[in-house]
Amino acid sequence: MKNKLFGTGTGLPASELILGAASLGSRRGYGAVTEDIPKILTAYADAGGNFIDVADQYQLGEAEEVVGKFINFKRDDFIICTKYTRSSEIAPSPANSGNHRKAMRQAVEASLKRLNTDYIDIYMPHYDDGLTPLAEIARGLEDLVASGKVIYTGLANFPAWKAALIASSIPLAALQIEYNLAQRTADRELFGMAEHFGLGTMLYSPLAGGLLTGKYRNGASGRLTLSKADGYHEDAATKAILDELETIAAEVEATPGQVALAWALTKNAFPIIGARTLSHLNDGLKALEVSLTADQTARLNNISAVTMGYPHDLLKTVQVTY
Repeated sequence: MKNKLFGTGTGLPASELILGAASLGSRRGYGAVTEDIPKILTAYADAGGNFIDVADQYQLGEAEEVVGKFINFKRDDFIICTKYTRSSEIAPSPANSGNHRKAMRQAVEASLKRLNTDYIDIYMPHYDDGLTPLAEIARGLEDLVASGKVIYTGLANFPAWKAALIASSIPLAALQIEYNLAQRTADRELFGMAEHFGLGTMLYSPLAGGLLTGKYRNGASGRLTLSKADGYHEDAATKAILDELETIAAEVEATPGQVALAWALTKNAFPIIGARTLSHLNDGLKALEVSLTADQTARLNNISAVTMGYPHDLLKTVQVTY
């Protein structure tokens, strides 16, 4: 696995694929079995990976605990990103959830304990709670950096305009967004904003919850089918994307999921691969061996493109280029 610089403002070398730890544990009733967790983490590290993404809410704190146990004697070799907002409780009190500074302080102290470390490499709110003033979030994150408990700060699931305001007031380093062939609305504002501020961009759900593996059209069950009472339905846009993935997969002798992940790797960003089993991880790592041609990349770009909307569509007709 290659390393590349995380954004343009840090100088931090990070592995091109991030390991997502959301399924490392079983407190929520759905996740990796205990004996598989160290195997998954070891296989990722052995492949050259050094970047693990977790959150206090994942498996109600268990994911942080198992990551902390794994990195115990090699802490400085890893980049750990964790998130707060939801807390690690099933039903947290209002005073212990959200993005306000009280919740932030309580969350970071609890995460440090579970991760068995005295610092967190990248820390960020899990989503915009719609209530906490942006200045409070910014000042709180800045204080955590000043305290030495956090090295870099970031944001996950924030509108571009809010992220830009925070990035204008403190040295923000990271942005975490959902992005894949079936969800490209971040192309409209978020990618441009991240590039302007030099943020390292982390892409979660690069396989769209397993959708882009093609498994659901073949009758398999998973996160998407479990979350929908009426089962799996494939619309025209999804069908076109999956058909193209299967065509290119045959051309490069890979699976549709590996092609979808290889496409995500062509973006100036860091895809997060989740793994509930060792075979899931190994299958994802094989995407590093897939080399898409310019034509294949363009075909996937075109079949999945979103309309940019106003003002972008207007500006294309009036702006002068040289």
